[in-house]
Amino acid sequence: MNGSSTDGPQTANGERIVVANDVARRYGEGEAAVDALAGVSTGFERGRFAAIMGPSGSGKSTLMHILAGLDRPDGGSVVLDGTDLAGLDDNRLTRIRRDKLGFVFQFFNLLPVLTAEENIRLPLSIAGRKPDPEWEKQLIEIVGLGDRRTHRPAELSGGQQQRVAVARALISKPAVVFADEPTGNLDSKSSEEVLDLLRHSVDELGQTVIMVTHEAHAAAYADRLVVLRDGQVAHDGVAGDENDVLELMKAVA
Repeated sequence: MNGSSTDGPQTANGERIVVANDVARRYGEGEAAVDALAGVSTGFERGRFAAIMGPSGSGKSTLMHILAGLDRPDGGSVVLDGTDLAGLDDNRLTRIRRDKLGFVFQFFNLLPVLTAEENIRLPLSIAGRKPDPEWEKQLIEIVGLGDRRTHRPAELSGGQQQRVAVARALISKPAVVFADEPTGNLDSKSSEEVLDLLRHSVDELGQTVIMVTHEAHAAAYADRLVVLRDGQVAHDGVAGDENDVLELMKAVA
């Protein structure tokens, strides 16, 4: 399932589309303070599929939120597709997220009053842009929703809803798709379909995907695996197969 490794955060080859340098994030104050991230440095290459794992409380979701500009670090910096996020106000961060990023969440986040097609188009509608008809047609075919375009979320299965969410994340041809536990609310068959879609978007469409997951099976779809423990990077290398990921997580835990 997986491809080859990246060279990790030490390699400055100009193709890293997201770079975190010494990122720190603390919640709370005084004795109750918790360091969710304690100086994380890593980078993610363009056109690759990376997974982020770690035990509960390791900081994996916090890292993804900071990489995506959904949260701000207390220290360090994030550069996203050539833009340093640290100096941006909320309005410019919102524009960066709208113009450069796609998101897939565990609970789909579809608007119930919109059809599948309207939900897919939503990021473009918000930006005041029209979809490229050929790209939209290709995307709907790729996610297998040609006969579900006019259905509303309540008329779709969980797997179909998540496929709508993946298409919505891809419609604007973003620089990066961030997927936060995208299979966490799905049965095994639907999980396979969504993971195959994400893998296809990397291999065939040149997309960059960064996925947070707690599932070894999901992580094995990635080229690269970053594992956090206690807010720091414990592993950064080839994802390997499902057994490799399970053994690694046992060692980290």
